Amino acid sequence: MFAVFPATRKLLTLTLMAFTGLVLAACNTVTGTGLNTGAPINTSDPVPVALLVPAGSGNVTNDILATSLENAARLAMRDLNGATIDLRVYSTAGQPATAAASARQAVDEGAKIILGPVFASSAAAVSVEVARDNVNVLSFSNNAAIAGGNLFVLGPTFQNTADRMVSYAMSQGKSTMVIVHGTDVAGSQGRDAIQRAATRQGAGVVGTVSYALSQQDVIAAIPRIKSAVESSAADAIFMTSDTASALPLLTQLLPETGISPDVTQFMGLTRWDIPPQTMSLPGVQGGWFAVPDPGAASRYSGQYQAAYATAPHPIGGLAFDGIAAIGALISQGDSGALTRGSLTQSAGFRGASGVFRLLPDGTNQRGLAVATIRNAQLSILSPAPTSFGRAGF
Repeated sequence: MFAVFPATRKLLTLTLMAFTGLVLAACNTVTGTGLNTGAPINTSDPVPVALLVPAGSGNVTNDILATSLENAARLAMRDLNGATIDLRVYSTAGQPATAAASARQAVDEGAKIILGPVFASSAAAVSVEVARDNVNVLSFSNNAAIAGGNLFVLGPTFQNTADRMVSYAMSQGKSTMVIVHGTDVAGSQGRDAIQRAATRQGAGVVGTVSYALSQQDVIAAIPRIKSAVESSAADAIFMTSDTASALPLLTQLLPETGISPDVTQFMGLTRWDIPPQTMSLPGVQGGWFAVPDPGAASRYSGQYQAAYATAPHPIGGLAFDGIAAIGALISQGDSGALTRGSLTQSAGFRGASGVFRLLPDGTNQRGLAVATIRNAQLSILSPAPTSFGRAGF
């Protein structure tokens, strides 16, 4: 286990517990039949939409998240351009079997689309349960491994971030990189996403260094990282770790061993600005990472704070996104608004953190800004695109 930054990890617990569940809860699950197109609707009447939230387990963290998801969904319903949604909320207790049963109840009661659930295993169970009912599922998971068929993931994916970061690095003349990743599932998925992004965009992955999830193993990996960089003359190191794990140690020890960030750019697949205390660390200064559109995220946060007198949960905005997308499609007056073809329209949607669109493979693409940290402050290097087809995609 890591012995660094216990206070930082404590502050991150609420956020990371939820996101870790999204990534790791289901690696060997199956999705629906792949034959689903989507339920037809009558846009003249309120459209029944089921929202599956992780309430009912007795877990305080899940209950807080459930409340935030419902709040965010209802916030989005205030501005649907004439569309009317009949939102019906069901509890999953954070369990696949309960989620599947709730989904069955929701569809039997008339739901035309399902928004949620959170955890990957539950989302996969729901998609199987309702696939033959011709109902699509917009889950809050970020696990691309479960996407496909009638199941979409709304959570930010490693692939989306990797594509954005490699594109920006190439634009700045950084075209050869060493990938540094943990040996856990998230680290391996992050490594694969970076490798795919590099292949697509013509960047060179000239080395890959892994480490087990312990402070001792991270320290032991430092000489191997240095060797990989020096032997290949790599101009960037792309790290998959987050601020609650190996990132602080890596960014501290690599310069101490002679790897200059001024020559070999440090890049990350996760956010380096959360919690804010991380930005005061010397090692993260000048590093590159992606963030949601700051303007859009600030507007959403302000609206949520005004409505509910509390800050939104980091994952809660995904429910806002789902309702925004569903409402935008329903407002067009098309009975096929919730079919796969409509959900994956290339123009995409505007959500809590900027523009996004659902992809035919069940994953998503989001407009991201590229940021760095200067003098312990977040600084935007490349703004998030505000529409698809613009720079940044």
